[in-house]
Amino acid sequence: MIEVVVVGWRLEGRNNIQLWLPAVQTRLACRDGSGGKREVRNKQFKHRFQSFSTFSCLIPFSSRLVKAAAEMANSTSDLHNKIILLSEPIRESLSTISNEQSDVSVRSLLQSLLPPTNQTDFQSLLTNFSLLCAALAASRTSTYDQLSWIPVTLSDSADSALRQLHKAFSDHRNKDLLVELMPGVLPLLKSSIKESSIDKDADGDEASGASTRVPVVYAIVAAYQFKWFVTQIDLQLLGNLCSLIIPCALTALDHWSPEVKGQGMITLIHLAKHVSCSEFSMYEDVILDACCQNIASDDGIWEHVVEMSVLLVTCTQQNNPRSSWFEKVLNEMLSHLWRQPRSKERRVAWLKHIEPLFTGMGIVLLGHFRRLFPLFFKWMHADDDETVLLARTGDDNSFCHCSKFYICFENAKASSLEQHGQNTKMIQIYQHFVTHWLAAAADFQLALVSIGLYLQLFVINFTTP
Repeated sequence: MIEVVVVGWRLEGRNNIQLWLPAVQTRLACRDGSGGKREVRNKQFKHRFQSFSTFSCLIPFSSRLVKAAAEMANSTSDLHNKIILLSEPIRESLSTISNEQSDVSVRSLLQSLLPPTNQTDFQSLLTNFSLLCAALAASRTSTYDQLSWIPVTLSDSADSALRQLHKAFSDHRNKDLLVELMPGVLPLLKSSIKESSIDKDADGDEASGASTRVPVVYAIVAAYQFKWFVTQIDLQLLGNLCSLIIPCALTALDHWSPEVKGQGMITLIHLAKHVSCSEFSMYEDVILDACCQNIASDDGIWEHVVEMSVLLVTCTQQNNPRSSWFEKVLNEMLSHLWRQPRSKERRVAWLKHIEPLFTGMGIVLLGHFRRLFPLFFKWMHADDDETVLLARTGDDNSFCHCSKFYICFENAKASSLEQHGQNTKMIQIYQHFVTHWLAAAADFQLALVSIGLYLQLFVINFTTP
């Protein structure tokens, strides 16, 4: 009787396609007079088939492999042709634009990402074309001078091309294009940003490395590409990519350029709004330290750093109002506001985004009232309506609730002073302050006026001999 035995798998190439096929061997087996089976040779084989019909089940399996490989090859060919087709209008537009004015040509950088007609590496082709479309699409919302030459029509064309490629990729392979690209694209963008950054030496002093000779425009373009990719990913899939996104965002925050920092901040804001807080657990301290380091930033990105810091500290420390990170972030912000008290842009941006931090700190906010009240008192008398409206908070605001608790605390303090026979003038000041607050608790502006009066009387009391 002939037995067909599977002895392993072998790699074969057919029509430029490599397949794993079963390696088989035949052998002869005969039965002795007692009815038992006697193996003539190859006793070491473990898998035996008593007839060829048993082995025939492997034939459809092998056929399915061949069919799947053929379909993959066809889809790759279709996508390759799709990329070449979509790139032609972009190639023509880039070649006709002539109003770029910069020392470093961004157009040359973008043209280098266009697919050559003879390129056979599909993955490289796909990656470069996606980077090209991301840079052009991101320029639509850019305020960077060296990207201002890109017309809106070209940005829209690139955005449309990548969306068409995304749909074709999903139809052919049933996968999300951007999710598949991220493991290869994000390390490239991170490396491009880091090339022109300023590294720190072993002692912590900033020192320029040799790579700082790289034009900063490359890092800025990479930062815009990075932000665009992250904001386009399906929100349901975004959390799975945080381990790739966050390190790249931190690299952007460490860069010296405000443009690069700003795009990293926008990316982290997007993550904080749309992914679970648990996704930040591995990078919690590093992220919050980066927030504190960047609070003293350029005026152009102050609003981004305030929103990012508030969202991240409240997200990661939401169950711990006594966390030292709340205090560090708030102290850094207040110090910066005290240094520039007349800056309308800074105070408006801060008032817009600070409320979640107040809510997260709760009653712990009382420890910062000595620095907060004078700022609010000044802002209530500012010369612009926006500041006044933002500073005039209602009864439902956490700052207002904390203020009322503060007054109750002062009332108790006044009672304690009276019990211990302290200065009668001081007791009267406290009691007047509390009575004035309770009579006008609904009017936060009047309450701030009473607070200002209280602070002045307090100073007079202790400075008068």
